[in-house]
Amino acid sequence: MKRLLLIILVLVTVLSGLIYYLNHSVSINSIELSTPNNVATNEAVRVVLNKEEAVYVRYWKEGSSEKLRTPLTPKAKEHDIRLLLLEPNTTYYFQVVINKFTGISSKEMSFHTREQSPWLVHNWIREDQPHDTAALNGGMVMLCNARLPGYIAMVDGEGVIRWYWQIDDIGVRAAVLTPRGTLLAMLRPPVADVIDDTPKEEADNLREMPKPIRRGALGFAGGTAVAEIDLTGKMLWRINMDTVANGKYKVIHHDVRMDKNGNIVVLTRNKMPYDMSKIGGKGTDTLGGDGILVMDQQGRKIWEWNVWNEWDTEHDPYLKEFAYDRFHMNSLNFDADSNYLVSVAIEDQIWKVNRSTGKIMWKLGKNGNFKMDTSFYFSFQHSVHINPYGDLMVFDNSLWKKRSGAVSFHLDTINWIATPQIHATLPASKYTSRMGSGYVLPNGNLLQCSSKTGTVMVTDLRGNILWQLNAYFVPYRAEYIPAAIWNKYFTKE
Repeated sequence: MKRLLLIILVLVTVLSGLIYYLNHSVSINSIELSTPNNVATNEAVRVVLNKEEAVYVRYWKEGSSEKLRTPLTPKAKEHDIRLLLLEPNTTYYFQVVINKFTGISSKEMSFHTREQSPWLVHNWIREDQPHDTAALNGGMVMLCNARLPGYIAMVDGEGVIRWYWQIDDIGVRAAVLTPRGTLLAMLRPPVADVIDDTPKEEADNLREMPKPIRRGALGFAGGTAVAEIDLTGKMLWRINMDTVANGKYKVIHHDVRMDKNGNIVVLTRNKMPYDMSKIGGKGTDTLGGDGILVMDQQGRKIWEWNVWNEWDTEHDPYLKEFAYDRFHMNSLNFDADSNYLVSVAIEDQIWKVNRSTGKIMWKLGKNGNFKMDTSFYFSFQHSVHINPYGDLMVFDNSLWKKRSGAVSFHLDTINWIATPQIHATLPASKYTSRMGSGYVLPNGNLLQCSSKTGTVMVTDLRGNILWQLNAYFVPYRAEYIPAAIWNKYFTKE
């Protein structure tokens, strides 16, 4: 028995000595803090060790019992770790932890985030309006500002900006979450379109026209560059469109997406000289149309599609009326089979375009290929996509009824029937003649954006408002950022 106890004592002593040696053979040489791009919600921790080891940072807000930790880094001597979604003008405490048997922690240290940039301080949530903070299901709303400075901001259910990215030389018209968890942004030079960039109580267009279509060559949603930004705020690359295809495509029309292969897909402005005498006009005019361009992240063209190659101009009764903007494609996305979905506003239709041949596979809406109840026809729609239920969803601007809202349809492509599923009409005061978006949230509610009134709402499936955000600018769309997207950067300890 004594012999066994002696052996155990020796083993414990050796093991303790080994653990002590392994733990104390590595040490922290330095810890430095910085605030990248002077962003109030972002802090960088640079850690230098005397040997290669993995580390993480444990941190918490002053007065809070909730502690967060960053993911474990790969083994290295030098580590750059980002702390994200911090609150402005707030004190935080943190420790650097080396991933050893017992964990080697630095002493507790602190930092204080700076005050928020004044142009981001706004009464985003008003007490006299619906503000059920649980309605967003723990996620955030992403908005883009097309004025200067251009920025992308993420606002939580309390109306606090928890993340933003800013660029000083250009505005940001729209941004989307990519398949790899980054942001893809359409950059737009600011122009004197105050009529479109300021929310109005009267959301309809301010001029009398059959359809509120664009003015000028650029239009209100045109972009001249594309950029990818990771969630630490680093711009990974930027493509200026005047460098693509020898300057052939200088303007993105409304939308930009990343496909599952990492290629960039944009809507373009495609013009075509045309002899108008063929349709009873005079002389040669330049027709304004649209197209799809696929390029890699260096701006090299992979594939392109031109609507004029698929259109019968000589039998088009509206060509003279809308010659300078015949289709006004305002939204682009992917069907479940990776073919393209485009919203064709002038036609009040959604088209499916084959990503290989460029052929139009079907049309949904008024005068389309699907049988559908005419009372569910949509008008000047935006934000086409396939929702979590597998149904096609759009934001119906509804020019003729003047009642906007998110709608979805189950598409039977065997019997060619479109069956309405969601019909969430917003209150009349939230009517928007242009722009806007509608998406299904993880909790089954809807995130809807009434652009011209400057409001973003969480509604139920009938359009009743549960939560409302008020913007001081016109948001082209409002995208949802789920809480899980941040698991790559931090988790609760």
